[in-house]
Amino acid sequence: MVDLFGRNDAGLAPLGEVMSDTDSFIEEVTEEVRRDQFYAVLRRYGWIALLVIALIVGGAGYAEWRKAQARAAAETLGDSMLAALALPEAEARMTALSEIDAASPGAQAVLGFLTAEQAVQAEDVQSARAALDAVAQYETLPLIYRQIAAFKALGLQADTGSLDVRREGYAALAQPGVALRLLAEEQLALLDIEAGKGDAAIERLNAILADSEVTADLQQRVVQVIVALGGTPDFGSFGAATAPVSGN
Repeated sequence: MVDLFGRNDAGLAPLGEVMSDTDSFIEEVTEEVRRDQFYAVLRRYGWIALLVIALIVGGAGYAEWRKAQARAAAETLGDSMLAALALPEAEARMTALSEIDAASPGAQAVLGFLTAEQAVQAEDVQSARAALDAVAQYETLPLIYRQIAAFKALGLQADTGSLDVRREGYAALAQPGVALRLLAEEQLALLDIEAGKGDAAIERLNAILADSEVTADLQQRVVQVIVALGGTPDFGSFGAATAPVSGN
């Protein structure tokens, strides 16, 4: 029998209470074992987690440092360019620009174009061509910048370069897919005129007028040259709709 205190005749606690105490003890022991295993794993492999955290924090800090360095370099480069362009003489500006050190290809291209411009103003065509040729050979630059540099360099050879050399250079830029294609075609037509081939020039110029990518400014220049040569502008099926109205 069980007395008022929940004990049986033998003076022992009920079986349910004993089982409950046993389960609680087992849970405590299990939890302690798990805790010991956790700390053991932490002591053994915790350095890996710390290393990962350090790498993440260090990587973020390094990225911010790199951004700050790049920003500071860009500001320094910009200040150097402005200081060079503020000089009173074109030759001095050209010299100052050529002495600026630019790390990235894009910055080198900008410096090349600016140096060439100042060299032209200083009537130093050779230095201008050298600056543009350097830009044209930057393989890491986008193709359009290299093509612009090559186009400008060819334009500086009008008085010194042979007609064949200039024709070859413009022909390379007049290929399909080249952004300066029509401008190169215009220069090829002018070379035809220079060579005394007026009919070939008119044919080439009319092909430009009929091109769907011709701009209004280029179209106007081409029409003027064709008329000056005694030809008749032929706008083709596309250009007829956008042909400039004469007499306005």
